[in-house]
Amino acid sequence: MRRADRLFRIVQALRGGRLVTAQQLAHRLEVSDRTIYRDVRDLMLSGVPIEGEAGVGYVLRRGFDLPPLMFERHEIEALVLGARMVQAWGGVGLAQAAQEALQKIAAVAPPALAERFERILLYAPGYKMPPALRRRFDEVRAALDGRNLVELAYQAKDGSKSQRRIRPLGLYFWGGVWTLAAWCELRNDFRTFRLDLITGFDPLDQVFRPEPGRTLADLMARVDLPAGAEEPAR
Repeated sequence: MRRADRLFRIVQALRGGRLVTAQQLAHRLEVSDRTIYRDVRDLMLSGVPIEGEAGVGYVLRRGFDLPPLMFERHEIEALVLGARMVQAWGGVGLAQAAQEALQKIAAVAPPALAERFERILLYAPGYKMPPALRRRFDEVRAALDGRNLVELAYQAKDGSKSQRRIRPLGLYFWGGVWTLAAWCELRNDFRTFRLDLITGFDPLDQVFRPEPGRTLADLMARVDLPAGAEEPAR
């Protein structure tokens, strides 16, 4: 690896807002701790606002800007595949955002890497995501962002129907099925609902505040959702 590339990757590694030790950097870049110490010193002397010290760790001061990012071949493939999966299985808004993100990445990538976009043979067909379900995804995402209480109509796989008021907490994708994790005001407990089985979704103007025992973290600490999980409507 060229030293210029190593210095760039050190700066990238320090942008996360958490202390990173020289040992961690050395392991990631496959060099010695001494090399990292020298590289960090040189970056600091050149004006890069790195804070920290040897034996403690380093972090990049917030607000520092870098030139447009460059990507390696496998990074480009990962980004393209991820964007294609969002286009195939996301809502209308996210699908459009994924396409625009790919265009921006192609604009800053070196010509040799940009050409690889068309040669990446990794796909995620989205024929199981019909337009109505994409629109439902957008509705749910908006309610999640706004923390709106929702009046929900649901028909479970066994045909049973229910009406309930929920606090939407998170969306999960199980490789073909999206589920909404929520706090159900009717059952006073957590429930999960498949998006394709929701028959009515009416966000209210009422906004809920996170409460101990009713958050997504509380749900994750209590249950391990199996793939395609759906709580019965009871």
